[in-house]
Amino acid sequence: MNKRASSHNKVQHTARSVAYSVLSRLEEKDAYANLLLPQVLDESGLSNADKAFVTDVVYGTLRWRLLLDRVIEAAHKKSLRTINTKLINVLRIGAYQWLFMHGADYACVNESVSLARRVVGAQSRGFVNVLMRKITAYNRQQWEVNITSRIQRSDTMSAEDVSLARMSVRFSHPSWIVRELSEAWNAGGYAWQNSQGNALYELLATDNEAPSVTLCVRPGLATIDEVYDQAESKGAHVVRGMLSPYAVRMRGINPARLTGVKNVTVGVEDEGSQLAALALAHASTHTESVNQQWLDMCAGPGGKTALLASLATQQNARITANEPHDHRRQLVRNNLAAINTEVIADITGFDGVEFGEHYANSFDKILVDAPCSGLGALRRRPEARWRKTPEGVRELCALQKQLLISAVDALKPGGVVAYVTCSPVLDETRHIVDAVLAERRTMQRLDVPRIMRDINPSIPVPEPRADGAAQDMQLFEHIHDTDQMFIAVLRKDTTDTNA
Repeated sequence: MNKRASSHNKVQHTARSVAYSVLSRLEEKDAYANLLLPQVLDESGLSNADKAFVTDVVYGTLRWRLLLDRVIEAAHKKSLRTINTKLINVLRIGAYQWLFMHGADYACVNESVSLARRVVGAQSRGFVNVLMRKITAYNRQQWEVNITSRIQRSDTMSAEDVSLARMSVRFSHPSWIVRELSEAWNAGGYAWQNSQGNALYELLATDNEAPSVTLCVRPGLATIDEVYDQAESKGAHVVRGMLSPYAVRMRGINPARLTGVKNVTVGVEDEGSQLAALALAHASTHTESVNQQWLDMCAGPGGKTALLASLATQQNARITANEPHDHRRQLVRNNLAAINTEVIADITGFDGVEFGEHYANSFDKILVDAPCSGLGALRRRPEARWRKTPEGVRELCALQKQLLISAVDALKPGGVVAYVTCSPVLDETRHIVDAVLAERRTMQRLDVPRIMRDINPSIPVPEPRADGAAQDMQLFEHIHDTDQMFIAVLRKDTTDTNA
């Protein structure tokens, strides 16, 4: 072997070791890949190409873990529990490289054996060699057919259960999440016109794609052209946002290198989050305020707050940011550092559930970006799909309802509240809004699709309801290419002065 080839193999081996270390630490410490990985890569000394390799392996292995595990078990013909735990991520990495990165079979086998020897010892070489040879005997499509065909209808599984279970494995999502996404899509009200496939297939497939980085160019503080030109000059692939008038999407560089991000005139914020803030800003109130008072009730870390504050400046409004947790409240302050201080009415630390008691009938517009499961951001946080549980989601629902009721109490008569979650789960979204409307009869649902069309006529929106009733709006990755944000806007009757 020549020196150049030997050097290449050594680099790949080092990159795989780094990927293995990150995956192990994510499991051991319940860390987040978007926080841990950049830190590890900065300290690794790897080339840019090898950093890209590690990033692909880490995020890909996290996204496709269920399918990878089923492939390993099928090749092993035994449960994963019978394998040395230190070898599981070695095999996942090797299987991912074979099935998704189109590596040569001999390279996937040899590199997996080499990594196993490093992390476990020479005694693991034979086992990993045999198992990886079995895995590389078939391609991804063959393995998918092999594994999903084993899931058959039975006395305990209906045809729908079988279909969802097969999609769960094929697209590597826990079955309960697949069911939640299916129910959310069915309730979303969109017309599906893609003759090439099932809408849920498209949704799940998109959930496994790596998203671009989206910037919010805060109005009045920076311009789209400035940010676009600077990002492009640093080697990024840049496109203008498709939905928000303040969005720029980019790939290829760390956004922290941009001047606007450093001086917080620009923030990293998904277009779905931008639309949530814009929906509130564009919703019409029936209050008599000349200088409106706005509130972001769950403000941390402050990205939406900064966009709202920028818009408030243009509308002669003032904004209060409330965040009960000290460290997140400091993040809000940091995000608001470039905003004219006259626009910031206050930064408070109340429990949001109690806010309505302290400030009854006080605000013209309120954003409730409620704590939620975060299942709408699985593209960005793929490890979350393996950590969340149905029980954890249910525990959040009571808090979400209390927060929205508190916001209703804090609204002036004629004021509007936007209830937002980064989740498509019906129990966290429509069911919360329906429950609050049933209890607070003076609240009226506004038509979010109409508000969205006012923001940008090209935004895909649900079909109008047959009865003409106003609708909330759920964003979907395979339609909007954003996080799956839910947005509802409610207005308080002008005669309601009771909190």
